[in-house]
Amino acid sequence: MIPDLLSLNALPRHNASQVKNKWGDVVRQVHQTGSVAITNHSAVEMVLLDAATYQQLTEDLDAMKARERSMLDELASRFNTRLAVLQEPGARKNVSALFESRGKLARPPKAGSSF
Repeated sequence: MIPDLLSLNALPRHNASQVKNKWGDVVRQVHQTGSVAITNHSAVEMVLLDAATYQQLTEDLDAMKARERSMLDELASRFNTRLAVLQEPGARKNVSALFESRGKLARPPKAGSSF
């Protein structure tokens, strides 16, 4: 499950010099909050995550990619099945007849209680 992460603007911030000079304090804050934004000239350049959060994010991303691949494989299978029908002998004649009929039926449809 994807962990609840703060938005980039809501993260605690440290400038690059603070990170360099007070590494221990930054590490403690990352363990407390889960992540810290590192700034350079007041612009966020990177986000520091604890290892557990990073591991969870990569696992969740892998799971999402697997679901996506599964869905794409299913769609490709359905497409190939439909394509195979169109490549059968006589399919061209059937499609041509369908277009030539212009929506008119040769006989009434069989449906309802009389069918």
